[in-house]
Amino acid sequence: MGQRIVLLHGVATTAAIWDRVIASLGVLGMRDVVAIQRPCTGSLTDEVEAIAPLAKGALVVGQSGGATLVLALACSGHPIAGGIAHEPAVGSLLPALLAPAAAAFAERGVDGLGSTLYGPTWSSDMAGGDLSAIPRELAMFRSFEPAPVPAGQGRVLVTVGAMSPPIRHEAADALHTRLGYQVATIEGASHFAAWDAPTAFAETVAAHLERNGADYGT
Repeated sequence: MGQRIVLLHGVATTAAIWDRVIASLGVLGMRDVVAIQRPCTGSLTDEVEAIAPLAKGALVVGQSGGATLVLALACSGHPIAGGIAHEPAVGSLLPALLAPAAAAFAERGVDGLGSTLYGPTWSSDMAGGDLSAIPRELAMFRSFEPAPVPAGQGRVLVTVGAMSPPIRHEAADALHTRLGYQVATIEGASHFAAWDAPTAFAETVAAHLERNGADYGT
């Protein structure tokens, strides 16, 4: 039996952004995969509590806000097999990281947020039906403060897109140098890696599982 994989989406997207990654993971032989549609409460505690029962014993993979939730879950005391966090928020380690997205939301609403955060391949229909949750979600992710993964928790890898702007690489480096996170670069990817570079993302998941096979019981 392969390792179960749980996928988490970020703000202004739904679980459907993982469809391409799920297909790519299937090609690699990983079929025990579920993309969670989060409740989008705007409360970090409530989001973690909603995710935790589904994530128990799984490799939890997130992009953007979903990556932030991977870090929050890993540090919450809920056991996970491990995690991959693609370009999470980093709080006071780099306060300017989410400022452009917040400014774009204030000026142009959801369209401004989505296009600034994810780039030109994002479209407003990816935000889902309940747009009222987005201000709460944005505030939640901006207020997040990362911490080191506690001893005994599964291994967590932070990834950054090779094509992402320098500030994203600075954020990953801060997580590595200040908090000890392992970091890897996904070639051909930027922030919206699950949609724009699904094969490379899936290969990163597979490589992480292979590298840490003993820890995952494989």
